[in-house]
Amino acid sequence: MKVVVGSANPVKIKATKRAFAKVWPKEKWKVVGIEVSSGVSHQPMTDKDAVKGARNRAKRVLKLENADFGVGLEGGLQEFEGIWFDTGWIVVIDKKGTEGVGSTIRMQNAPKTIKMVQNGMELGHVDDIVFKVKNSKQGDGHFGLMSKNAVTRTEAYTEGVISALVRFIRPELFDE
Repeated sequence: MKVVVGSANPVKIKATKRAFAKVWPKEKWKVVGIEVSSGVSHQPMTDKDAVKGARNRAKRVLKLENADFGVGLEGGLQEFEGIWFDTGWIVVIDKKGTEGVGSTIRMQNAPKTIKMVQNGMELGHVDDIVFKVKNSKQGDGHFGLMSKNAVTRTEAYTEGVISALVRFIRPELFDE
């Protein structure tokens, strides 16, 4: 079975591989990543935009590849009661067009980092500066850096992909 991820980011590809293997361990999965545009800003500032970006990525890779599933993962920020949270949104679409949507955990952002984002920086670049690391988006990410790797970006995205797969794990509950 073939799965195409709408990103070349190794964290997103690894998380997708882990999720599909965990859900269907007897199946052989070929998981590849192709960089495609999300069609939203580089730093989505609402859940709505992040879901739209994930959906666009999933649809675009399905058009490019003959695959069983297209997967889009898009990180974004969302303000709730004056607190900004980081979360990842995942959209999985199968070759029939059935769609599952899921998300990662939500992690609070520090006011210092949000100010930098509001001044035009992407959260990944902010994290690189604040934590004095390079290319954190393809490593521990915001989740790992903030939690001292108690939760890594790969782990959070793996669970997020699984949450999007429930539509396919339990189709009888969704089909009417």
